Amino acid sequence: MRTWDDGGGTTLDPEEARRFEALADEWWDPHGKFRPLHNFNPARLGYLRGRLVGHFGRDPLARRPLEGLRLVDLGCGGGLVAEPMARLGASVVGCDAVPANVGAAAAHAAQAGLEIDYRHCLAEDLVAAGESFDVVLALEVVEHVADVPLFLHACRRLLRPGGCLVVATINRTAKSLLLAKIGAEYVLGWLPRGTHDWRRFLRPSEIAAHLRREGLTVRDVTGVTYAPLTNEWRLSADTDVNYMLTATAG
Repeated sequence: MRTWDDGGGTTLDPEEARRFEALADEWWDPHGKFRPLHNFNPARLGYLRGRLVGHFGRDPLARRPLEGLRLVDLGCGGGLVAEPMARLGASVVGCDAVPANVGAAAAHAAQAGLEIDYRHCLAEDLVAAGESFDVVLALEVVEHVADVPLFLHACRRLLRPGGCLVVATINRTAKSLLLAKIGAEYVLGWLPRGTHDWRRFLRPSEIAAHLRREGLTVRDVTGVTYAPLTNEWRLSADTDVNYMLTATAG
């Protein structure tokens, strides 16, 4: 991986990378360690499609409404979002700090007959390489990076004029401590213990402030809540735990 010369620093947290490397073989098992992400995916994919189609003025009924757009999925993991974005027509680059994740993602995409450019790199490596994108996705990754301002700065540098950035993460509230940390990891066992550090969760206002300093305009903040009776995730006005934020350049 290349480094960039933009004030120094790195977004890589080696401990976080090691934790996810140990789970790399489980990405595509809907009943395995990443079962919560599989369950969560329909809601976040619906949000992404709606926001991107609306922002770029595409036909919502088209089979491939993202045709012609270049998209990067930062912290792509095993490709749970990169693959659907490719099926919607986007030209997708998947970027991850964990080599095993990149291998698992590339192997699955090949089996599915999808052309996705997976790379073992960091966001700042893409900046150093002069890459640019219409869409930058940072989903469930910002809470795991070593330097949040640097990471969001890299996101901005990667975004083309008129482009769209979507961040998904977990709010830092008492409710998220109870549900996303203690409940998900220690009571329900949805996630391996130690997956998250509640102190690293970010409030929507904190991310919005960073992005505004980068010259981006925050267009939307939407919560994602769990409905236990139907075992599904839904978009909601409640941002106390999970939420998604859309910002645009220009």
